[in-house]
Amino acid sequence: MALYDRDYNNNTMDTGYIQEAEGSSVAFMKRTYQLLGASMLAAAVGAYLTMPYAVTVMQYKWFIFGAELLVLFFGLSFSRSKPGLNLAMLFLFTFLTGVSLVPLLASLIGMGQGAVIGNAFLMTAVLFGALSLFAINSKSDFSSWGKPLFITLIVVIIASLVNMFILNSPIFHVVITAGILLLFSLFTIYDTQNIANGAYESEVDAAVSLYLDFLNMFTAILQLLGIFGSDD
Repeated sequence: MALYDRDYNNNTMDTGYIQEAEGSSVAFMKRTYQLLGASMLAAAVGAYLTMPYAVTVMQYKWFIFGAELLVLFFGLSFSRSKPGLNLAMLFLFTFLTGVSLVPLLASLIGMGQGAVIGNAFLMTAVLFGALSLFAINSKSDFSSWGKPLFITLIVVIIASLVNMFILNSPIFHVVITAGILLLFSLFTIYDTQNIANGAYESEVDAAVSLYLDFLNMFTAILQLLGIFGSDD
């Protein structure tokens, strides 16, 4: 961390500064993961409350997706310096993502694969936890991953749209889904180390980054388990 690499003449002051900064970093990460847990709970509530209306959610899925994007890119940005409002935007966003998952969850339950949902969440939690611990304890610097990961994300989005509206290839869908899982696994390492290194000023912003990583990994694993567990 650049802040800690300065050469102070007073070693005692240097040590005290490092200890204070590290303590602040630990407290920041603790609050971030608490918000991450609360965000997952909000998403679960969104999915639970709207599950009986899966058909309606499917009909308005693009409207719901648009609302998610508005909250993510405008609501959270606008409320960044407004404590309380930023929390409301965080939970509104995660609630909406839970609603968006309803068609996929209802489809799996309808095919008799409801157990896949719990398995996917457990697998995601274990993978996410392992990657986070690796990022926190690793001595390697992953800060240079940002631009390549973002470019890869754009490529994946374009490939997904091409397959959705033009190719409609099941095999290509599996490849893209596996790519999404790998991509957001790497994003988890990158974002976690950034949080540990103090790159975020707000715990809400940090929690959003980790939540998006977890959500995309969970959705990818859920789809892969659903595909390979299907009799079709």
